Amino acid sequence: MSVWLPSAPCTPQGCATRSGAPAGRIAATARLLAGTSVVVAGVLLAPVVALSAVLLGPGIRDRLTRRWARAVLRSFGVRVRIVGSPQHQRASLVVANHISWLDIPLVAAVLPGRMVAKSEVRRWPVLGPLAARGGTVFLERDRLRALPATVASMAAAMRAGSRLIVFPEGSTWCGRDQGRFRPAAFQAALDAGVAVQPVRIGYTPTGPAAFVGDDPLGASLWRVVAAGGLTAEIRLLEPILPGACADRRSLARAAQSRVARSRTDQRGPARLSANLPSSSVHQRVSSMSASASSLRTPS
Repeated sequence: MSVWLPSAPCTPQGCATRSGAPAGRIAATARLLAGTSVVVAGVLLAPVVALSAVLLGPGIRDRLTRRWARAVLRSFGVRVRIVGSPQHQRASLVVANHISWLDIPLVAAVLPGRMVAKSEVRRWPVLGPLAARGGTVFLERDRLRALPATVASMAAAMRAGSRLIVFPEGSTWCGRDQGRFRPAAFQAALDAGVAVQPVRIGYTPTGPAAFVGDDPLGASLWRVVAAGGLTAEIRLLEPILPGACADRRSLARAAQSRVARSRTDQRGPARLSANLPSSSVHQRVSSMSASASSLRTPS
């Protein structure tokens, strides 16, 4: 593991714990089968959705993606709470803190777009083919020389009208604190001249949703379906308009600051009310590997 890759102090043993009223084994198994079936259906129907977008325009693809993503979350037993309203800017860079694989359908349920993910995701069972068919921009995180080409590809996609979704912490955190936003992806927003849409993600209870460190995907899936009353909150914050920041580092700091401040800001209308996640934080940062769970973005 390269020393420059971002990492978090979160571990499955210390952070990804089951809490709340656990579901029975039969109910959890039913949720696992239902959620997996909906994900597989998305893989099989992805070519049909892509053809619909060509024939009927990107609006139909966005509507179908939102419905599918919400069906995935509902099937896995996760309720969704939405704070704020989308600004309906198609060409933009959506940036969010990163806690779990659940973040991907959660963002897609509100702001569907093209994900930016580590290249290893392409090889994940079921989710890998779905990501590829969904137009994911894959990042070779171990090849710094490939980063300028990836940034150029991201900028070109946004100039063409695409919405890109990035988790700029570069590693999953358990939600009790967040990492530094790496500035590389923000250069693409500057080059494309598009707005940055910061998003805050949280889960209640926090533990079952966390997918951190060397946590196996199967173990994470089971914690999610076995948790009782898991609620995902997505908070859409004020966009950062083009020209508001002079360079990628100041733009990254501005987005990170808005996401961090929103953790204690509970104002705004919401749907499917639920408690906000804990505001407790980690007291240290380690160099521990999180390769199994991270959608990493280098600086």
